[in-house]
Amino acid sequence: MRPLMRRLLPHEVAVGEVRGELTAPPLFPEEEAVVARAVEKRRREFATGRRCARLALAALGHAPAPLLPGTRGAPGWPAGVVGAISHCDGYRVAAVARDTDLAALGIDAEPALPPPGGVLEAVSLPQERAALDRLAREQPAVPWGRLLFSAKESVYKAWFPLAGRMLGFGDAHLRLSWEPDPAGGVRGTFTARLLVPLPPAVAAVTGPGGELAGRWLADDGLVLTAVAEPARRRSPAPRTAPGTAVPG
Repeated sequence: MRPLMRRLLPHEVAVGEVRGELTAPPLFPEEEAVVARAVEKRRREFATGRRCARLALAALGHAPAPLLPGTRGAPGWPAGVVGAISHCDGYRVAAVARDTDLAALGIDAEPALPPPGGVLEAVSLPQERAALDRLAREQPAVPWGRLLFSAKESVYKAWFPLAGRMLGFGDAHLRLSWEPDPAGGVRGTFTARLLVPLPPAVAAVTGPGGELAGRWLADDGLVLTAVAEPARRRSPAPRTAPGTAVPG
């Protein structure tokens, strides 16, 4: 399988992605309990998503361990790790990074099809729909409504671990751009301007502008989106020679 999500993410991010299912090794007993009453389709999605996540975590040096859902179903990652899992029909993907490299990470995968009737109106702002109409005239091969939905899902997955609370579809205004992808398909970037008061942990990532940045790809029958915000590192303290005063 050609790597797809890998094309959207910086090198610090480890990715596990697969077409179809990866069910071996089996789930941990604690994970089995989570999906004990789920339908078979959900069990397969859950098992393969966890398997992809463990493959990605192994690249960061983490031994296999249960990844149990936390608040609102977000995976419980090991300490010091940020990550996300996504799946759609026939495709599963997980991405993880050290929190010293990324402060926020969100990914989403969708089929490259128009969204079901009424979904676009439910997840978009009027100015976003106007922009999608223009983009559709420029590049009709991209399912722009589905792409907008996917990008908002990635924004939410990056937001929630930082904020610890919901972000509605109307709480972020997205702007999309596009270009041909030399590796195939169409790619682009997006920015999400957050329209709600920012919790301190989110403001530390976005800065005063309150924006998250992402990338997207439409290729091989899929639409993929990703938000990967770098961790802000403190500047090192200035070095001074012994006995030298630091102006202050």
